[in-house]
Amino acid sequence: MCGVATGIVKPAPCYGCAMHTRIEDIGQLVVVPPGPLRNPVNSSSNGHPLAGCHADPPAADCVGMSNLERISNAVVVIEDQKIAWFGPAAKAPSRHQADTIISAHGGTVTPGLIDCHTHAVFAGSRENEFVQRIGGATYLEIMEAGGGIRSTMRAVRAATVEQLVDASEPRLRRMLEWGVTTVEIKSGYGLSPDDELKMLRAIAGLRRRLPMEIVATYLAAHTIPPEFEGQPDAYLDTVTGDALLSQIKREGLAEFADAFCERGAFTIEQSRRFLAACARHGLVPKLHADQITNTRATCLAVELNAASADHLECVDDASIAALASGNTVPVVLPGCSFFLNCERAPARRLIDAGLPVAIATDCNPGSSMIESLPLVMSMACTMLRMTPAEALVACTANAAAALRRADRIGAFAAGHQADLLILDLSCLEKWAYQVGVNPVRAVIRQGRRVFNR
Repeated sequence: MCGVATGIVKPAPCYGCAMHTRIEDIGQLVVVPPGPLRNPVNSSSNGHPLAGCHADPPAADCVGMSNLERISNAVVVIEDQKIAWFGPAAKAPSRHQADTIISAHGGTVTPGLIDCHTHAVFAGSRENEFVQRIGGATYLEIMEAGGGIRSTMRAVRAATVEQLVDASEPRLRRMLEWGVTTVEIKSGYGLSPDDELKMLRAIAGLRRRLPMEIVATYLAAHTIPPEFEGQPDAYLDTVTGDALLSQIKREGLAEFADAFCERGAFTIEQSRRFLAACARHGLVPKLHADQITNTRATCLAVELNAASADHLECVDDASIAALASGNTVPVVLPGCSFFLNCERAPARRLIDAGLPVAIATDCNPGSSMIESLPLVMSMACTMLRMTPAEALVACTANAAAALRRADRIGAFAAGHQADLLILDLSCLEKWAYQVGVNPVRAVIRQGRRVFNR
């Protein structure tokens, strides 16, 4: 058996040494099936069990966001970085083949968390804007006065790739300790071809340093930089050039493209133009939609078959109907509503419309300086009226779907990547209930412990 020190465990030199791992003494195994998961249309969470500490298995046709199977006294078997078997200990395969045996000490085991919307690479700090908002200034007023995204842009332009990596690595390590095994990170604070490439290369540098799956998104259409004030189309010309987009794709610097479709940023037509140009070079669309005002950007996301439409604080019924007609995953960001003290996304309406809702931190220096995805899960329960089971699904199976990875992460299924958490909790519900306390005992990614408390 490989020795494991307390804290984050570096993947080298023994990252692949355990071929057959067995996790036993699991008090409660929360079986999240592969996503995207949705509730029956117009169903209410009131009809689903909420206590759940020893819930009976749901019927196969009832499994959705609200109703997850819980297995008491369970075992998980991992082979070659993938889940090979899980179920009651009484039915488990023999222990003798295991290279490594891990005890959950009677705790709860869930899939690893997936933070599917962050801006976690940046330089500088904006606590002054936090104080301004306490005094009554709005996010738009600060942005229109030259602060906001442009403030972080100036700090990022002044930093090197190495400085961005060094500033962001501790942030990502803390996210890992809170249970995040996969994280999406956007560019968007460089706002010039060279500085956007610098941000994407910093994201790639973090991928080499950390035992997490890191997904990069090209967000050059975040806002209009000062040198192009009043010339949004001219700016878009510079960040959608064929040579630049070909380089991003050729070097594997980004998988998705995103745009901020909002007053003071980009219109529907400009967002469509940017995302269409990126799509021609293989970057899958995402969209910041209907956050501060209702622009009907959610409908644009569906039109473009975007992987996700994110924010949705101001989404309307017509846009919810559009989402129901397509494959775009709605991602809600309650931490942003909390941090800005602003409108909340109508998560219950989305869920009750049969949509596979995901949640994420939106970790960024201006509107959600929050690194803990479990804290945001708790906010989703208290502010958006989601159940703890729905919140877990929203940042596992459905978050995987928002990153087009539902076929291999975010769930318990034979053949899925063994990204798992061991929690010092007797049941799932205590995670959202016990706010601000980190119960993560161990983080397992691809079958290896990468964090151990």
